[in-house]
Amino acid sequence: MDEALVEQCALDLYKIGAIKFGSFTLKSGMQSPFYFDLRTVVSHPKIMETVAKLLWAVRPSSNYDLVCGVAYTGLPIATIMSLREDIPMLIRRKETKGYGTKKLVEGNYSKGCSCLMVEDVIVSGSSVYETVETLRELGLEVKDAVVFLDRQQGGAANLNATGINVVSVLGIIKLMSILHKHGCITSEVLESVKEFIGTHNETSIVTKDKVSYKNGVLVKDRKHCTFESRIATTDHPLARNLFELMSTKKTNLCVAADVSTSQELLTLADKVGPHICLLKTHIDILQDFSQNTIDKLKVLAEKYNFLLFEDRKFGDIGNTVAQQYGGGSHNVVEWAHLVTAHGLPGDGIIKGLMSAANGRTRGCVLIAQMSSEGTLTSQEYVQGCIKMAENHTYFVVGMVSQSSVSSDPRFILFTPGVQLKKAGDALGQQYVTPKAAVLERGADVIIVGRGITQAEDPAAAALMYKEEAYAAYLERITQKS
Repeated sequence: MDEALVEQCALDLYKIGAIKFGSFTLKSGMQSPFYFDLRTVVSHPKIMETVAKLLWAVRPSSNYDLVCGVAYTGLPIATIMSLREDIPMLIRRKETKGYGTKKLVEGNYSKGCSCLMVEDVIVSGSSVYETVETLRELGLEVKDAVVFLDRQQGGAANLNATGINVVSVLGIIKLMSILHKHGCITSEVLESVKEFIGTHNETSIVTKDKVSYKNGVLVKDRKHCTFESRIATTDHPLARNLFELMSTKKTNLCVAADVSTSQELLTLADKVGPHICLLKTHIDILQDFSQNTIDKLKVLAEKYNFLLFEDRKFGDIGNTVAQQYGGGSHNVVEWAHLVTAHGLPGDGIIKGLMSAANGRTRGCVLIAQMSSEGTLTSQEYVQGCIKMAENHTYFVVGMVSQSSVSSDPRFILFTPGVQLKKAGDALGQQYVTPKAAVLERGADVIIVGRGITQAEDPAAAALMYKEEAYAAYLERITQKS
């Protein structure tokens, strides 16, 4: 690779404003003091051509049948490569078309063809991963990715763990060093970037043989980890938010607000809000649903610092759930931080939900087990859900379960069917106490419905459940592993 050309390209990118300093929110939810925006090169064809030339020069192999740019900035760069090197190109859409061929991937290909991925910048590697998974499902061989800038925050390691070899033109430290050398930034800025990179790493957990590792180091079983310590294990912004919320608010209580009117819902949220980390809804139960209800609910969630969790239990093919999640009268994607989904349809359901989320900070909880009598969730099904979660850590935050189905500290386990006294109901619901849910069944979050909603004083009941569940969590993390 021509190092002089790399250096000149870095300076040219700085001059056109592709490198910015300030406060920026990344896709993962992380706040960053700098931002690399290569989209600006579309207005500077000569620089864009140089970027494409440098990316092609660092490719790990000379034998590829296809190139595919990661939407959106990777697309024009891959197009230049395709034209310069006379190599066919594929386009992977952000979402499936609702008309015409309705294909997610455009272009001609055959199973077994090798494809080179092209990306502008990686942080955690999620965008590359999502595109690679789509192509692999079509039978393409995708092993290599070229990236112009590696922010050196774990993205390359994450992708390597999934069998993707990543080669970059520049790392962020080298880029900043070039800018410092030419007087574009001060020594203080250079050092601050180095410090930020050293303390903000997006490397994920890799699970092999049911044992979790990070950077090759054995990771502690989640049941013996504090919520605070688990923040660093996940690259999902909502999981991080929830871990921090539970830790600072000292609650792992989720209230299931299964009520039939908006007034009941809002009154309940106002009463239990100080004591919960999540409010779980079945919004289609409401007889008088309106956008006004959602607006008021969002105000309460912000006031009391809890997340909104719509228990929609999506269970259809990807295209259908994308429409259910992103549209309809309830427009769930616009207000619910988390939603539930069954694993039965396979990975397509996750991809459908992700396409509807379309960049919003949203997450999914997979239903691995249920609390009803005679449930058909076999062990094979549970393992399938765990595998889905591990394959989609950029969207799945955890699982609904009745046992400790995973020791991975990234995943949050939600256990419903919790009551202090009652053993069950006439419709097959089976209850367990908060302490047993946390200590014996491995719950991180307990979900309580009628024990609070039908209590004479819901606020007092919520406080009681909160204190017992959190005390059980504190007892659990001090137990010997």
